[in-house]
Amino acid sequence: MTMENKYDLIVVGGGILGTFHAYHAIKKGLKVALLEKDGKPQGATVRNFGQVVPSGMDSKWQLYGRESLAIYKNIQSKFDISVRQEGSVYIASNEEETQLLLELNAINLANAYPSKLLTQGECLEKYPGLRTDYVKMGLFFPEEIMVEPRLMIGRLQDYLRELGLEIFFNKTVIECNALTNWVQVHSTDNTTLSGTKVIICNGSDFKNLYPNRFAESDLVVSKLQMMQTKPQPNYKLPSSVLTGLSIRRYEAFSECPSYSAIKARENHESLERKWGVHILFKQAADGSVIIGDSHEYAPASRIEELGMDLNMDIDHFILQEAKKIFDLPTYRIQNRWYGLYSQCKSADIYQQTIDRNIHIVTGIGGKGMTGSAGFAKENINSIFNLQDA
Repeated sequence: MTMENKYDLIVVGGGILGTFHAYHAIKKGLKVALLEKDGKPQGATVRNFGQVVPSGMDSKWQLYGRESLAIYKNIQSKFDISVRQEGSVYIASNEEETQLLLELNAINLANAYPSKLLTQGECLEKYPGLRTDYVKMGLFFPEEIMVEPRLMIGRLQDYLRELGLEIFFNKTVIECNALTNWVQVHSTDNTTLSGTKVIICNGSDFKNLYPNRFAESDLVVSKLQMMQTKPQPNYKLPSSVLTGLSIRRYEAFSECPSYSAIKARENHESLERKWGVHILFKQAADGSVIIGDSHEYAPASRIEELGMDLNMDIDHFILQEAKKIFDLPTYRIQNRWYGLYSQCKSADIYQQTIDRNIHIVTGIGGKGMTGSAGFAKENINSIFNLQDA
């Protein structure tokens, strides 16, 4: 084996989770290769809102998210990866949601995470088109950021190339052989690389390489539908906007004292419960507004149950609810899509180690864009038994 093909770490999967594992390994001075099965990432990393919102995470993952914020901003100061610090706001539409915002604000004050309550008038002044008959109060998180997902991941990888990362696209890994002190990785085009450690961060590669372990896992897949309006004429929506249904869904609010009682009073037969809908708005760099989303679930081993098509009834329902919140200049839609996100039923993230040096790390679910950078830093330190500088 030539030195050119031997690495300290081989990362399989070029999405956000795999790329940030590579980033932190490079930062520790390790020689790293990243293998991506497609010509560029196609999965959940490029099929989401691009909101980095530690405010929506439970206490454990908020810490990872806050670390992620610092990492994104640090990279942006050196290399443009499309980061915009415009903050995030949660908009309450009734007394129950207002109570949850008050309680979450108190929790964040205790955690020293900046947030600011906004009156109805302040919300109406700050967010053009917000309907008076919807908003009761807001909670604003000034530190939070947004990115353009389809731009960000490619630019992040370009930046990592400058730091020494070797990236191999269109490389489908078909075999990982654990030897005495390293692992040999083979791809369909007869490429062979050797690494001291291998981290597999893609559910498809996990399924192909270890089908039995994959079938025995408790991974589930969520299908999320989103859409994008035409560019909005002469309109600026500052910050990411998360609304009442988000308040009722996001993990952070489950730590609020009133949460359990409020959830218990919800209508379990409603369409928002049936389809897992909560309404988000984010203005993209071209002036369009991204709106969503929904959550339908199936075991990862039966992903076909989710279907290959968009459910237009869900899209129509999302639009109907969105129009109750914002009067946008236009609701003409230019793009519709769905993303598939794997998550672990029994843990925050799926992790399994095979033969000491092969690490499966996947199933981060909807926490990927917000939590991956911070989580990967800790995980690289753990896998390589490193101490933070």
